[in-house]
Amino acid sequence: MRLQLSPELQAFREEMRTFFTTQVPQEIRDKVAAHRHVSKEEYVEAQRALNAAGLAVPHWPVEWGGRDWTPLQRHIWREEMQLASVPEPLAFNTSMIGPVLAAFGNQEQKERFLAKTANLDIWWCQGFSEPDAGSDLASLRTTAVRDGDDWVVNGQKTWTTLGQHADWIFCLVRTDPTAEKKQRGISMLVFPMDTPGVTLRPIELIDGGFEVNEVFFEDVRVPAENLIGEENRGWDYAKFLLGNERVGIARVGATKKMLAQAKEHAREITVDGRPLLEDPFMATRIAELENELVALELTALRVVANSADGKPHPASSVLKLKGSELQQAATELMVDIAGPLSVASFAEDGSDVPDWARVATPHYLNYRKVSIYGGSNEVQRTIIAGTILGL
Repeated sequence: MRLQLSPELQAFREEMRTFFTTQVPQEIRDKVAAHRHVSKEEYVEAQRALNAAGLAVPHWPVEWGGRDWTPLQRHIWREEMQLASVPEPLAFNTSMIGPVLAAFGNQEQKERFLAKTANLDIWWCQGFSEPDAGSDLASLRTTAVRDGDDWVVNGQKTWTTLGQHADWIFCLVRTDPTAEKKQRGISMLVFPMDTPGVTLRPIELIDGGFEVNEVFFEDVRVPAENLIGEENRGWDYAKFLLGNERVGIARVGATKKMLAQAKEHAREITVDGRPLLEDPFMATRIAELENELVALELTALRVVANSADGKPHPASSVLKLKGSELQQAATELMVDIAGPLSVASFAEDGSDVPDWARVATPHYLNYRKVSIYGGSNEVQRTIIAGTILGL
């Protein structure tokens, strides 16, 4: 099954494909395609290339760099970017704090932050999860107490992705510990990561990488002007932010690319004298994943088409749930195709094992995270039950 595009949309797809495959450096795209480490400098270079062409934040208001595109155009833009292995615009900037600032920030905050956020002149990180407030985010304990013209922040955040690169953090803090409902006493503050009292410590992941961190706050003074929106309304902004995050988490184009790579590798590997791709069980497994991916893509189109006034549709939880499951299934498929070669990731450099097989296991292990971040899949099922099924 394939989507039938109008001539205008097909021309738009070709325009996006041409840009992504010619204007973003090939060496950066090769790293993304091979699931290799992309440096901070390469992320910045790629996003600035997009932003210079007006392609970094098309979903933002036009006055702040957005494009007046239809939901389908935005879907095509994202899919072609993923198919071309272009590093996607930093989600913390473009899908999280950017839309929050555009919707809830005051004019001074918009002028101060939005252009730099789109161009990655400011690299943002997310201060939400805590050791005792992950899926139950509203239980967060980090506090902010007003002291004159400042808020004084104390507490801890964890799983702060790419915090080692960040210039600023957008942080949920408890400003009213006496609120009747715990969600009502939360506010959102933003402040530089080099503010006195901020300490960052790396966390090693199962794949050996260091992309997440703990962040500690000890009497961190934040100017009152850095409060986003209204005091004690931070939970509303967090829900808005997470809804935007979950739409992008589906990553239909990236999973399509991964399945195409899996089929290519399965065609090259021989088992019992014939390509692995011709094995009935392998062919069936790949076909089932492709079918599920088509269903996910159609659901993604329904979600973006029915998101009113830029507000995420409740079914974005379905995208997060199913999208993460398919990403994990695709990485597991890669490991199974590589077979014994997949353990070569632990071997010394110089091995004659293909690069794709060497990274298969670390990539599989790293992707255990996708069913946790952005709201764990168990929480998404609860949201689906309440907001969609009415249970």
